[in-house]
Amino acid sequence: MKTAILTIAHGTVEQLDDLPPFLANIRRGHAAPPELVAEVRRRYEVIGGRSPLLDICRDLTKKLEAELGVPARMAMRLWPPYPRDVLAELVNEGVERVVVMPLAQHSAKIYGDSVVEAAQALAAGGARAVDVACVGNWGQSPLLTSAYAAEIATVLAGVDEALRARTTLILTAHSLPVSVVRAGDPYEAEVRASAEAVARAVGGAVPRHVVAFQSQGMGTGPGGRPIEWLGPTLEAAIQEAAARGDRCVVVAPIGFLADHVEILYDIDVEARAMAEKIGIELRRPASLNASRGLVLCLASLVRPLLAPAEGVGYARPS
Repeated sequence: MKTAILTIAHGTVEQLDDLPPFLANIRRGHAAPPELVAEVRRRYEVIGGRSPLLDICRDLTKKLEAELGVPARMAMRLWPPYPRDVLAELVNEGVERVVVMPLAQHSAKIYGDSVVEAAQALAAGGARAVDVACVGNWGQSPLLTSAYAAEIATVLAGVDEALRARTTLILTAHSLPVSVVRAGDPYEAEVRASAEAVARAVGGAVPRHVVAFQSQGMGTGPGGRPIEWLGPTLEAAIQEAAARGDRCVVVAPIGFLADHVEILYDIDVEARAMAEKIGIELRRPASLNASRGLVLCLASLVRPLLAPAEGVGYARPS
């Protein structure tokens, strides 16, 4: 059975003029208000006019292919290349089984489902059916935990002992509407469990750690409906650190794998400026991006699903 790997991430635009339809995709077909489009465009411009996310994911996918010796392609959930188009190409190449590696460790099912739905739509349209097996939530994978902890340790090694005693490690992930969590989504619990695993791996190098949720969206949704976002916010966590007398925060975005606007702007520009304004230093570990550590982690998750297995759907790492 000819098998291929399909990595899938959130997506981003390569041209800023594509921001309106991209934001509409994120908002489930609802057009973004002009002020939101303008603000998002400004943030892209501040980081150089383009997110590196697509390039990083392409590089990561190529390295995963080389590591496992299995053809690998990349798709994006909310912007081209879409899963349906990539799957159609794979089917035309004779691929019969696809192993999906979601590049979203705490929301794997959402990303996997988009590939499953694309495969079903292709089959309904007359294309040859393809088996789909998906890696489940993998935020507590030991190799991922180790990779994050190693980057945090590198930053902490550059903090002198006196300053380290007045340092808080803030472990962050993207916020979600509270309604999603109340409806039963395990995202918050998954993030907090992952953060605690990373903190344990870091050990006693930093006196305290907290979890925060960053990059909250607008306060209202389509139709002006209010949206409550998961917190505490990163800004609140920094302010609390300053209030208790800390002079440094290490912000480790363990909910993100690669550099994107949420890191390069929300942390490196916005949060850093706010921290400096209240007299606290902000340091950030390097993102995993397409590092060797992340490649090995993904390979360890994909490898068990490469051999055909009866009834494989989502496989959660042990």
